[in-house]
Amino acid sequence: MRERLFIFLFVCVSSLWSQRLSEKRVGRQVQKIEAFQKAHVAISISPLEGATPMAQYQAAHYMTPASNTKLLTFLGASQQFKELPAVSYFKEKDSIIHFKSTGYPLLFHPFYKDTILDAFFNQKGLWNYHVNKDSPKPHGSGWAWDDYSYYYAAETSVFPIYGNTLQAQIDAKELKMSPSFFASKTILDSLGKAFKRAYDRNTFHFNPAAWTAGDTLYRPFITSDSLFVKLLEHEIGQPVHVADGNSAEPQWNFLYTAAEETLYSALLQDSDNGIAEALLLMVSQKNFNGMTPEKAIALLLDQWKPWLPDPIAWVDGSGISRYNMITPRTVVRVLQKIYETVGWQTIESYFPKGATSGTLKKYSNTALYAKTGTLRHNHNLSGYWVHPKGKTYVFSIMVNHHTAYTAEVREGIGTLLEWFERKLR
Repeated sequence: MRERLFIFLFVCVSSLWSQRLSEKRVGRQVQKIEAFQKAHVAISISPLEGATPMAQYQAAHYMTPASNTKLLTFLGASQQFKELPAVSYFKEKDSIIHFKSTGYPLLFHPFYKDTILDAFFNQKGLWNYHVNKDSPKPHGSGWAWDDYSYYYAAETSVFPIYGNTLQAQIDAKELKMSPSFFASKTILDSLGKAFKRAYDRNTFHFNPAAWTAGDTLYRPFITSDSLFVKLLEHEIGQPVHVADGNSAEPQWNFLYTAAEETLYSALLQDSDNGIAEALLLMVSQKNFNGMTPEKAIALLLDQWKPWLPDPIAWVDGSGISRYNMITPRTVVRVLQKIYETVGWQTIESYFPKGATSGTLKKYSNTALYAKTGTLRHNHNLSGYWVHPKGKTYVFSIMVNHHTAYTAEVREGIGTLLEWFERKLR
């Protein structure tokens, strides 16, 4: 009987170890991929619900995650909020409406509509805005200063409106802008670019000759509490008063709009940076009654410390900063925690799917639910991979400081996943 038990255990252990791939073997495969030559590559693959890694290569090396940072933001927000509060409000005598920000970013957003929130602000009333005590830096540490004129680097603010961007079109050589509030702040520049904001002011230069017909261009504006009030007044057609800072705090209520799928899909599938930064502010506001992303990050990292394999250098919500650093084995553990927190059905709904949606459209493997992370000379892919035999793995493949085209690195990652598919059971 004991001999049979020993043989059974030996077969089970041997089977497990036969599935694992040695680091040396994975390294040889990495070296065969031309796009990875001279790049820093780090890999970790584990079962969805298992602690033992099935394949690793330099998995403890720190890498620049780029938009893989949004996985941290998503986990933190998912743990902190069952529902996302869109605004704090209090009604006085039915007609006086006090409100303040929760950090929620979808008010009159050009891409991601929250019709319930928009309707809330379109009701008739005497509006009183309570300004939050903290104002976050408009751009995070380690952001490139010359990205200021692009949508992906829209400013972070206490109360985002229109995604903190304006949109513009040329129609019969006439410039049309939304919101039209900014129409008086444009300058015709026949020698300039199609549409660009001045660095230090909300003045917008445009050149119809450089504008491709039919294009809609989006440019961030410089934010402030006073500009938010003016834009809101312009949109709703009603005056908005700023509440006296010495006035008593009302008993706040939260407006919930059930827009979690819209917001989280924008975060993960479209990799929207403004939404990522706003989610950190929401965590900060909930826990500290102020909008300081550094406090939100410190809180989450402290809560995660018991299960993190390695410390994380984390400075923003979006991953724009090159100061972020993380190891692939830590990313894998974060992915497992996401699964434990939200479940598989939510992962299927929110994450990009290979060859189908979001940033994974250019990956041919349809069995992937994963997040890309790209900065110049860095490309990463981390997420969930359903093996043809039915087993689900979590993985992180990070390629930093490459000199190849991103498309070639993407193809190399695809080749590597095909190899893992053959070798892992």
